[in-house]
Amino acid sequence: MAADNQVTLVGNLTDEPELRFTTGGTAVANFRLAVTPRLREGDTWKDGETSFFRVNVWRLAAENAAETLQKGTRCIVVGRLRARSWETPEGEKRSVTEIEADEVGPSLKFAIAKVERASNSKTNGGASGKRAGGDFNDEPPF
Repeated sequence: MAADNQVTLVGNLTDEPELRFTTGGTAVANFRLAVTPRLREGDTWKDGETSFFRVNVWRLAAENAAETLQKGTRCIVVGRLRARSWETPEGEKRSVTEIEADEVGPSLKFAIAKVERASNSKTNGGASGKRAGGDFNDEPPF
């Protein structure tokens, strides 16, 4: 993660995450995030102008985001800005700036979430990641 190109956004999903797979089988989820700043005007607050960002999430995080997030969910995205340009078949030049997400999660400011470790045999050598009692089998980080 390049420190000079890192962004953190908090906003609401404008639609359901779209989960797709590349021809090589890599998962990618895309969604749009609406970010509206709150502005103070004297003793009151008002909404500023809303900005919309396309967010791309890859691999297991993409699958988890598609399973967890839904339209309207307030979430936090940490990632990098990425600009792309292309030419349409009609010869028109197009460009877009997107967020390549490193981390995505629900915001707990106005909601609660139950965190559950995802079990995926590709990421943990075939083990489910949990013991029969439901406890995680890795050592605590302290």
